[in-house]
Amino acid sequence: MTTPLLEVCVADAESLAAAIAGGADRIELCSALELGGLTPAPGLMRLAAKAPIPVYAMVRPRSGDFVFSSGELAIMRADIDAIRSAGLAGAVIGASRRDGTLDEDMLRHLSGHAQGLGLTLHRAFDLVPDFAAAVETAVGLGIERILTSGGARSAPEGIPALRYIHGAARGRISVMPGGGLTVQNAGELLKVVPVTEVHSSCSLPRVTPDQRAVKLHLAERSHRRTSAETVAAFKTALKHPFS
Repeated sequence: MTTPLLEVCVADAESLAAAIAGGADRIELCSALELGGLTPAPGLMRLAAKAPIPVYAMVRPRSGDFVFSSGELAIMRADIDAIRSAGLAGAVIGASRRDGTLDEDMLRHLSGHAQGLGLTLHRAFDLVPDFAAAVETAVGLGIERILTSGGARSAPEGIPALRYIHGAARGRISVMPGGGLTVQNAGELLKVVPVTEVHSSCSLPRVTPDQRAVKLHLAERSHRRTSAETVAAFKTALKHPFS
């Protein structure tokens, strides 16, 4: 079995440096991971473009659902322009209809505008009522991979669905489990779902140093930052998933 690649999602310069130092194979660059990930700032994109590994940036203009307006489509197109201008390798896109199905028309606009960039379909996929149909949509749009927890709160909880999604993909598109994956539980997933890449923040909690900011509701009491040591440990675990 080929060792799966490790994509690490980061939302700040410190976590970006830690992911690279720990041996990540690819970066998903975001802001506001506590909200599920939003589009990163242009300055962070330009910094990430210096990384020695591929960087894909999230294209999501706001928190909440993934049902976007025509105005938000224009924002996402501009964000894709910023990703290309920064020199990043790819974009992470997604859009839903009110019923949870993928918004194929909007995704076609986004994927067409992102021509020449790599594409990941984000966890809007986890809201779909029919995984197999959504896989076919993603394949038809030329998307490289689907980031998914199998529709569950975490990838380990979604293993049965991930097996089904992986089977539906039939090697035409990569299925990348993400959400709650850790050094401790990744091996259990890999025993039953033979994926070629996985996704994790590899982060640890950290208390906010200035609690005055917390009292003024300018910061959360704690936050998470990617740990180089955790990334390295995850890489080791992927090399020996059944030990």
